[in-house]
Amino acid sequence: MDELTLSLTGGTNGYKIQLRDLFIRGASNYTVEDIKLGSPFQAIVRMPALILDAHYSSSGVLIILPASGNGTFHARFGDAKVLVRGTVSTKSRENKTYLNVDNLDVVLGVKNLQMRVSKIFNNNRILTEAINLFLRENGQEVLKLMEPQLKKKLSALFAGIVNQLLRHVPVESFLIP
Repeated sequence: MDELTLSLTGGTNGYKIQLRDLFIRGASNYTVEDIKLGSPFQAIVRMPALILDAHYSSSGVLIILPASGNGTFHARFGDAKVLVRGTVSTKSRENKTYLNVDNLDVVLGVKNLQMRVSKIFNNNRILTEAINLFLRENGQEVLKLMEPQLKKKLSALFAGIVNQLLRHVPVESFLIP
């Protein structure tokens, strides 16, 4: 997914944000804390930091300020804990069995959340600080609004990372007697 679109307030002048050209870092630095195999499987994965950078555009009124503009968005999800559920299938190749993650569902929990915008509203310092104050004070609520679309992005990202490994490591390597 190359973009997320959020409506933070309702009404005719509701505040809307679009994040484009999303770049996520930190997803490959993880620790599996718990895993339950079966169909479906379930795992708890912890990441020290998940970082999201994107181009930002907004329109509408935030609190009482007209806040239309564009710039850059940065978020750091510190101490991210992810509940991962999914199903796998098997494929045989050269007398060995390989797993493939077919579908994945991700539930994201974040302890330390930091979000900020920059270079927006023609570099209007007052509006930029107002948005950053809003993000500092309401970061968890903004994350809740982002979560449905972010889940899809993270699910695809994690499935890609896991399948990249599973494509090259047969099941027999995991099940050493």
